[in-house]
Amino acid sequence: LHAVRETRPMATIKAFTAVEVAFLADTQGLTEERVLQDLCQAGLQVLPGGGAEVFSPSLRRRLCPEKIAGDRWLQIHEIAHGMGIKSNCTMLFGHIETWAERVEHMLALRSLQDRTKGFLCFIPLPYQPKNNPLAAKGADGVDYLRTMAASRLILDNVPHIKAYWVFSGIKAAQMALWAGADDFDGTLVRERIGHAAGAMSPEGLTVSDLKTYIQSAGFEPQERDTFFEPL
Repeated sequence: LHAVRETRPMATIKAFTAVEVAFLADTQGLTEERVLQDLCQAGLQVLPGGGAEVFSPSLRRRLCPEKIAGDRWLQIHEIAHGMGIKSNCTMLFGHIETWAERVEHMLALRSLQDRTKGFLCFIPLPYQPKNNPLAAKGADGVDYLRTMAASRLILDNVPHIKAYWVFSGIKAAQMALWAGADDFDGTLVRERIGHAAGAMSPEGLTVSDLKTYIQSAGFEPQERDTFFEPL
């Protein structure tokens, strides 16, 4: 982080999921608060929302037993928000979870946001079914749009909902702009996580590509920074 800040002093540094913060705390014998303080002093400004998956404890034991509990994920983000570190939040859906578990997940995020106002954006991530041992088919386009619309209604206290085209595909992300999303993200050079799990979307898009897709969906593109301020 020091090197990034020295090399690009004007760049916003968004790094380390709650899972990674917990790993640093556990391996170094520190509290999560101390880890976040050290990272913040080194230049950290925003946390990504990865590692949330679905908070249901019973599902989490089947889906991602090696990751931290959902309550600890929420606690780390609450600590970060209390220190002035903003963050995003996510939900991985379309695998073995129920609709009730999706709603409970979003309500937990809503409750934390009511207390802290620290979430910038919610990102619904449709599960990619290939190259992993979980026997699930993934979310189809209708399920994706329903989940997008439900998230906009439930998380009315989170200012932005992201259509992450890498996981959904470009056409579904365009439709999501009509179903509650207001952010079509992002410009990537070589995305690996989604594509390793079978995503069929391009590995990257240019700014010009993004503008074209947003306009063809019937919207006016607006470039923004990490904090969703217009550029």
